[in-house]
Amino acid sequence: MPKHLYIITGASRGLGFAMAQQLLHPDHFLLCISRNENARLAEHAKASACAIEQWPLNLDHGVEAAAMLTQWLTHHGNKTGQLPYFQSAALINNAALLPTIAPLSATDPAEIATVMRVGLEAPMQLCSAFLGGTEGWKTAAGQALPRRVLNISSGLGRNAMASQSVYCATKAGIDHFTRCLALEEAAKTGGAKVCSMAPGVIDTDMQVHLRGATPQSFADHSRFLDLKAKGQLASAEDCASQLLRYLNQADYGSNPIADLRALA
Repeated sequence: MPKHLYIITGASRGLGFAMAQQLLHPDHFLLCISRNENARLAEHAKASACAIEQWPLNLDHGVEAAAMLTQWLTHHGNKTGQLPYFQSAALINNAALLPTIAPLSATDPAEIATVMRVGLEAPMQLCSAFLGGTEGWKTAAGQALPRRVLNISSGLGRNAMASQSVYCATKAGIDHFTRCLALEEAAKTGGAKVCSMAPGVIDTDMQVHLRGATPQSFADHSRFLDLKAKGQLASAEDCASQLLRYLNQADYGSNPIADLRALA
């Protein structure tokens, strides 16, 4: 039977893993792109009778990842005159890297390049491959296939923070390219719905990394210690549930820039 396609980056751990876990369903097809495969996710997918592929890719090589996705979509696409395999398709750009917590003057230029490639270039390249590869896909009724793009942003893309200029820049870039993308897709018949979503502060490895910094290199260090101590971090599972619920709402994409905490 036709399935709903979900393509998720960074699905092997943290928020991406939580979203992938919650999407395991017999009517879904998951394509997960991460640095490493997750054996537990594969086991759970089998138990859930959910079709899944895991690509162990480093998104530092976004051009290659985008080329693979284009080829995959061409092979699995809804072909004219045939019953469509997919009823909808969604791309969730979740993968990102948190660089060394330090002023830009003390940051390795090679690390800057890697973080920017994974956090901004790769999402743009995968969006290009996804939207180009699915453009023209039809439902069984001959209508444009519903397509959605969810780019995981951050409050740090909208609020400056010392010692995190590279990460802040990638997330600000995610927001602005999503605004542009929304304008492009709105001008098309059957264009995709897109949104860049700040999910709030989540209890993941990123928070561990921030709390592990030294106060000397990170002026906001005490703030992140307080968030953990006061139980103000959302769980990855709760955040994933809210994100996926919003992704499937009828008004998804009505605002290309959103904050999950404002939607609760």
